Amino acid sequence: MKQNKYDELGFYEKYSEMPRSIGGLNAAGEWPVLRTMLPTLQGKRVLDLGCGYGWHCKYAREQGAATVVGVDLSEKMLAYASANHSDSGITYQRLAIEDIDFAAGEFDVVISSLALHYVEQFDAVCRKVQHCLAAGGSFVLSVEHPIFTARAAQDWHYGPEGERMHWPVDDYQEEGQRVARFLDHDVVKYHRTIASYMNALIDVGFLITKIAEPQPTPEALEKYPDMKDETRRPIFLLVSAVKK
Repeated sequence: MKQNKYDELGFYEKYSEMPRSIGGLNAAGEWPVLRTMLPTLQGKRVLDLGCGYGWHCKYAREQGAATVVGVDLSEKMLAYASANHSDSGITYQRLAIEDIDFAAGEFDVVISSLALHYVEQFDAVCRKVQHCLAAGGSFVLSVEHPIFTARAAQDWHYGPEGERMHWPVDDYQEEGQRVARFLDHDVVKYHRTIASYMNALIDVGFLITKIAEPQPTPEALEKYPDMKDETRRPIFLLVSAVKK
């Protein structure tokens, strides 16, 4: 299933009001850690899968990437990226992540930020990424953490006064589709275990070099007090891997 919620007017409008949509990478809670997991980008050929507004494409160019290709299925997202985060070294393509078909060894670095939990066949994407990466190339990705995606409700257990008591985890081993409520819309996500993420990468020839489950930084908590509960359970899973 190739989902394109971001071209739905109501959904896009709500997404555009989120802190990370307005503030970019500096407002993304996982960015301080994800940034450290990226290899040196100077002179590299970079592919961004699910590039959205193009924040990571812009960052890659600022770090000296030779070329950047940003892939996304949303016309609205790509229109924003082209208008605000474009230069002669960035090319944007309207394409589903599942449909990428690049040449062998075409890229040195592949990035994907919070997009691959919307993809049903993660292992198939891993094969395509492995194919288009040069030997020794890096694949750095972030997804919603499996503890977060296990239950479709994706919500806290509340006490009698509406207080957040704990984060329930159930059906963790039952992988597959979840219909979650996000920005007042039903959104299809795909839950898989941490083991499934890791093994899909290993099985196609990646060497996993680092895993992270970041918490908001003190600076982020000061600026966005609503993030305080994000320290109680992981919301993001970050992985860096290298093509052997």
